[in-house]
Amino acid sequence: AFGGAAIMTSDRHERASDRIAEAMDTLEADVVVMIQGDEPMVHPDMIDTATRALNADPNIGCVNLFKRIETEAEFENPNTIKVVMDAEGRALYFSRRPIPDRPKGDFTAIAAYKQVCIMPFRREALGTFAALAPTPLEVAESVDMMRFLEHGYPVNMVETTFDTQAVDTPEDLARVEAMMADDPLGEKH
Repeated sequence: AFGGAAIMTSDRHERASDRIAEAMDTLEADVVVMIQGDEPMVHPDMIDTATRALNADPNIGCVNLFKRIETEAEFENPNTIKVVMDAEGRALYFSRRPIPDRPKGDFTAIAAYKQVCIMPFRREALGTFAALAPTPLEVAESVDMMRFLEHGYPVNMVETTFDTQAVDTPEDLARVEAMMADDPLGEKH
């Protein structure tokens, strides 16, 4: 109804990135932005922020957004994908478990970050991802980007100022419905 086009992909994909790679084969684009369907609170500026990093450096093949985790409950939630990064802002590891560890269990003593599922890829990088074999840590963590990391490819992280809420449970859905009621972007439709 809004003019979008749909591309039907195979039902054999375990990872969203593999599904997007298949869809990319039918498109003419240098950059493909994957937006996870469980992240309905995406703001258009988030996409701009993520793609700006690709535009600034032709050597970057993949970007993920991240946001600081504000609550211990979110930090403990296995549906929140945590990420630790190096000093240059590249992902070192993604996990559904709480990382990094807390000194004596004190959440306020650490800087914890979550992956926000806006992921632009250069066409070549997404093709490379799809051609790589799935990896043990990708399967164990159920996180696409571990495939890149385990095969030695960098995942560049860019911070977003926007807070999002993934929908993984009925309680998440209720929270998002309440957030959407006050979302200024919703008023434009």
